[in-house]
Amino acid sequence: MKQIFAQHKVCAILRNISPEHLTEYAEALYNGGIRVFEVAFNTQNAGDQIRLLVHKFGGNALLGAGTVTTKERCLAAKEAGAQFFLTPSVCRITMDFCRKNQIPLLPGVLTPSDVLTCLEYDYKMMKLFPAGAFPENYIKSLKGPFEETEYVAVGGVSAQNAGSYLKAGYIGVGIGSSLVPAEYIQKEQWGKIEGHVRKLTDGLRAE
Repeated sequence: MKQIFAQHKVCAILRNISPEHLTEYAEALYNGGIRVFEVAFNTQNAGDQIRLLVHKFGGNALLGAGTVTTKERCLAAKEAGAQFFLTPSVCRITMDFCRKNQIPLLPGVLTPSDVLTCLEYDYKMMKLFPAGAFPENYIKSLKGPFEETEYVAVGGVSAQNAGSYLKAGYIGVGIGSSLVPAEYIQKEQWGKIEGHVRKLTDGLRAE
């Protein structure tokens, strides 16, 4: 996963995207350069959405299940074919499940204690959430004592400030509803979405 984020930088978080828009929206994001997707598991029919996107993109994109915080969600996400899991916080149930089933995991952390717990499970790459609640340079405070760790910033990250997080030392960012203007989706302006995202991904690669 470190190599994926080092190359592609952005994970598109798909939460509450209507079924009628899902495929075309995801395709527009993909055409704009997105290669990592998270389907939040507190979205209705999340398992079906993951199945659909895994089938659509195959091995050309990485499909993750987010908000996997219970054993039931772990089982459902695995059955749906999620290629990695994400959690909003340290969740031992999910870490145990992923370790047992050899599923890549991006565990959510906020504090040094959270980071230490994840390191005990041998997770060195983590999701800092909510990143927007702290100064962008908060990552330096964590990497001081935990120099072997890497972080993806999620929560409060937008297309406008994503570059600032990367400059601060984050290996990647996760962006949800602020990735593209909502009206582009509502009006089914897939070409505008592709262009908007292409500008973002090209810009971040040039950082």
